[in-house]
Amino acid sequence: MRPLRREPAHITKGRAVKAVQYQSFGGPEVLEVVDVPDPKMFADLVMVRIQAAALNPADLAFQGGHADPVMDSLFPVTPGWDLAGVVEQVGPAVTGLRPGDEVIGYVRGQAMHYGTYAEKIAAEPRQLVRKPRNVSWAQAAGLPVAGLTAYQAIVHSLEVTAGDLVLVHGAAGGVGHLAVQIALARGAQVIGTGSEASQAFIESLGATPVRYGDELVEQVRKIAPDGVDAVLDTAGRGSLATTQEVAALGVRVASITQSAAEYPGAVDVYLYLDSDDLTRLVELAEEGKLTVHIDRVYPLDQAAQAQQHLAGGHTRGKIVLENRKEA
Repeated sequence: MRPLRREPAHITKGRAVKAVQYQSFGGPEVLEVVDVPDPKMFADLVMVRIQAAALNPADLAFQGGHADPVMDSLFPVTPGWDLAGVVEQVGPAVTGLRPGDEVIGYVRGQAMHYGTYAEKIAAEPRQLVRKPRNVSWAQAAGLPVAGLTAYQAIVHSLEVTAGDLVLVHGAAGGVGHLAVQIALARGAQVIGTGSEASQAFIESLGATPVRYGDELVEQVRKIAPDGVDAVLDTAGRGSLATTQEVAALGVRVASITQSAAEYPGAVDVYLYLDSDDLTRLVELAEEGKLTVHIDRVYPLDQAAQAQQHLAGGHTRGKIVLENRKEA
């Protein structure tokens, strides 16, 4: 499908704010920092001044045009779906939110156009919940997309409960490190796979670490001689190929990398907005059971460098863009 080029429809003349945009598909090199007018406010929208916005692998995929067959891109596109910020204005039809409220959100439209790599965005109230009181802006921004993906995989797809033994592939990554903690919070035991360099980090999360490589099956079997009850693949690259060798009878298997076809009966996990799930993540964070590990924080005008770091594929936890201004 040919990308649609359209002038921004929900902005008006006014004080300029900064946003990161791209005018054509590509890698980090297509990003540019521009001044745009304040977003317009419809009656049922909420204006949020963004304090921090997290990066996700999906940003690179959509920006690269890989999702073009299923989702329009209306250029120029501001990427990003995660945010943590302060409500600056509410439309007259909005209830339950007011200026000054600190919120986090998963803000995604039906087309790629308005995103959170910016100083402000007009969001729907249903996309926002209160920010956890005890975490930084960067940590809060890293919670919505990765947290919802991890929560929906562990709780809804795999139905992990107390006493389960769960194997998480890619346990040091953005989704993986949250999935480990969510499974532990539900009373499960967790084995986490990762590189040699990530073993100490995975152990610090509360999981038993095992290394990628030829000895992975042997390592898992030593820890779980009767097999694991559930497997979550957040890494891809053939991670599910070992499942049969480490699985208990009736194993439940899920993947966030669309690699479920590698194992019969596995299910693909697709992120969806659910305010109850997002609120539960906030509660887990405030209870001290869920911590977003921040790999690195970049200022907004270094979004291209942040994406380059993400594309390197060796992050632990989340990479975040931060607006250094006060709300």
